Amino acid sequence: MATLEQQRALDAWEKCEQYGDAHVIVAKGLPALIMNSGLMQVLAFCHDKGGANEAVATHLRCWLNDRFKFSNTTGDPGFESTMQTLMNAKPADYQAMTTEAFAWLRWMRQMAAARVN
Repeated sequence: MATLEQQRALDAWEKCEQYGDAHVIVAKGLPALIMNSGLMQVLAFCHDKGGANEAVATHLRCWLNDRFKFSNTTGDPGFESTMQTLMNAKPADYQAMTTEAFAWLRWMRQMAAARVN
């Protein structure tokens, strides 16, 4: 059985297969944006911007849903559902999801840069 770190690495590796330079820039910038503004604000920003921002945010939503099972489906629960989940989350759960987002993004940053270059 793979460790959680291995699962994160594999998920990031598979999801960034079709990424380009714009996606790498987004993946590298999201942790700082989350640190400064918060997870919900950054997901809303990415949704609004679309393109590479939304693609990386969609992959992050998929990972968070698969880890925390806040939707009855696997994969992307959608922007609206994710935002509702985060808005209604207990503080400890919101913090856990934010921490997990950082952990997954550490892998995405590296994997995306490695696959694109």
